[in-house]
Amino acid sequence: MLSLDKVSVGKSVIVSDLKCSGVLRERMLALGLTKGTKIEVIRKGPSGDPTVYYIRGTMIALRKEEASLITVY
Repeated sequence: MLSLDKVSVGKSVIVSDLKCSGVLRERMLALGLTKGTKIEVIRKGPSGDPTVYYIRGTMIALRKEEASLITVY
């Protein structure tokens, strides 16, 4: 398995699991990050953080710490 923060710009992946709990897990689920969701990596910020992702028709920026908690394939 691979974490979302390791995926290159231009690649698409599918969510496998979320490695977080509590309020952060609820926030990610509210953003549409559920098992089986397709994510496309759009671009990284100037310093490599945050990264912009295309998720369910919306562009969402996630910090590296957050993206590392999302397991993808």
